[in-house]
Amino acid sequence: MKYPNLEKLVDIIAVLRSENGCKWDREQTHRSLRPNMIEEAYEAVDAIDDGDIANLREELGDVLLQVVLHSQIAKDNGEFDIEDVAKELSDKLIHRHPHVFGDTKISCTQDIVDNWDKLKKEEKTYRKSVLDGISKSQSALMAAQKISKKVVKVGFEWDSVESLKKCIQSEYKEFEEAVESGDKNLMEDEMGDIFFATVNLARWYKLDAEQALLRANKKFTKRFRKMEEIAQKPLEEYTYEEYDKLWKQAKILVED
Repeated sequence: MKYPNLEKLVDIIAVLRSENGCKWDREQTHRSLRPNMIEEAYEAVDAIDDGDIANLREELGDVLLQVVLHSQIAKDNGEFDIEDVAKELSDKLIHRHPHVFGDTKISCTQDIVDNWDKLKKEEKTYRKSVLDGISKSQSALMAAQKISKKVVKVGFEWDSVESLKKCIQSEYKEFEEAVESGDKNLMEDEMGDIFFATVNLARWYKLDAEQALLRANKKFTKRFRKMEEIAQKPLEEYTYEEYDKLWKQAKILVED
């Protein structure tokens, strides 16, 4: 037995889902566990971002739990089991790495990416649009990145980064016009256009927009916590000018 603990885990989940197992586990469905899948994935990403390897091991275990539990639910429903999941993944990896498991020759990493996309397209002939297959459950920011990358592959792209920047400026102008109109729906539309164009600016410079925003959130959180720490009175009592001074002090004290 090459991976005894992995097989033990599968057996444990089967017991938990059995008649003599755990009532909570038996009651779970793919739908009820949906939030857990998302939460555990994000917690694993947090561990990666923090460089916490011990915590990463634990969080990957929680992600694995979701995979095994969903597989057991499917097995109980007579749909598939963990072996089917592993086989489908193995077959896909072998098929999409012909430069490793076949005779295909590659000269650079981009060749691997291009060939992956080509093979993926061959596998999924039922997809008619370039945009088919984009997850509807991921964050809007991540979806915007995915949409942008897909349409660029078929040539839908700004002719220069300067024209893209002008587009963003134009979107800001249209948002201001929407604000003047007082139309909330129009304002939301135009704000969305600003976000989408800005995501494309990140893509143009090969930046991950999701990661950039996560870093901004983290930086703001650290600075605000420092403001709370050094404040001489309740923050609610600060004037704008006092707040601005406190913020600048926090920026100096906090290492990003």
